[in-house]
Amino acid sequence: MLRNLVTSSSIALLLSLNGEAFAQQPVQSGPPNAPDQTPAFEHQTRAPALNDDIALTLTAVVEGLEHPWGLASVDNDMALVTERPGRLRAIDLQSGTLSAPIEGLPEVDARGQGGLLDVTLDPDFANNRRIYFSYAEPRGDGKNGTSVARGTLTQDHTALQDVEVIFRQTPAWASTKHFGSRLVWDNEDRLYVTLGERSLPESRQLAQDTQAHLGKVVRIFADGSIPDDNPFADGEDGLPEIWSYGHRNIQGAALHPDTGKLWTIEHGPKGGDELNIPEAGKNYGWPIITYGEDYDGTPIGEGKTAQEGMEQPIYYWDPVIAPGDMTFYQGDRFPDWQGNLIIASLSPGGLVRLTLDGERVTGEQRLAESLGRVRDVTEGPDGALWVLTDSRNGALTRITPKSE
Repeated sequence: MLRNLVTSSSIALLLSLNGEAFAQQPVQSGPPNAPDQTPAFEHQTRAPALNDDIALTLTAVVEGLEHPWGLASVDNDMALVTERPGRLRAIDLQSGTLSAPIEGLPEVDARGQGGLLDVTLDPDFANNRRIYFSYAEPRGDGKNGTSVARGTLTQDHTALQDVEVIFRQTPAWASTKHFGSRLVWDNEDRLYVTLGERSLPESRQLAQDTQAHLGKVVRIFADGSIPDDNPFADGEDGLPEIWSYGHRNIQGAALHPDTGKLWTIEHGPKGGDELNIPEAGKNYGWPIITYGEDYDGTPIGEGKTAQEGMEQPIYYWDPVIAPGDMTFYQGDRFPDWQGNLIIASLSPGGLVRLTLDGERVTGEQRLAESLGRVRDVTEGPDGALWVLTDSRNGALTRITPKSE
């Protein structure tokens, strides 16, 4: 049975695939939380472990960041970083100097998982100096929701001017969890925003409701207006901003460098973290289908992993990796990793590397687990990997091959 293949701990047989050695047994990650579930296809989970023991150099560039969440490279010398309590800072990457908090941000609701979240540059930043950021916006009566705002960064990097909100998730909810919140531009300067379903048993049902933004990916233009080819652009069958639905809590997203498609990674409950390629108007199943179970060990809903009309993840984890952000590596410092997907992990921590054959995962590796909770990972202009560790004393760390 396929389940026996996936959970086998037998001695590895080495294969050769795309010129790289693989171990047939998966990464040792412990027993699954839901051992009776069966993947929909081979290597949908527990892909062969990659036989690669590359040594890494981890260099802490900045320490003392309070729960850093998002990172945006401005150039080789400077990056912007968000701290969840509501601070945006500039970092001199050469000296490791951290600026004072940039002025002009709106009020954020920094309770629980909320606060100031992702940050990205306008595609025409070199000319207009606009940046975009997502945050938990207080909406009154203890309610909040994910919002996206933009503003113009002053030349001295000390303040944002002309700040305006371009998107608000509705309905607002009295919850401190599952804000989602990655921001990704496509190749035509449209902005994808990932949105959580706010976690609670009642709010999670709205992931299936196309008249609500909870548990969705939305796609908008830079000013918040709606692309005409969005699947519900006419507003008749769903909110016009919605791109895809049936998601739980997407905290990682990246545009594939060759296909231009959006890839996302979302938190499952206990098990069931998912890697997806969301397509227009499609339903990704939460909370009706999932490869996870509830935190008390009971099934989610009817305990189903598949249903007609709902999409399967291209890969899932059980037990979880608790994903942060992710990036497709394209640089020269790790030439053997080009085209690989590098994913931040909050638990057990460090990074997860996936090799791909088209839209299928062919191998998996765990890296730099000593870093602990990694919230964001990005490839810098220098080809190094830059990661944010999420803690009260978080850090920005640069990763390069030890052989350099």
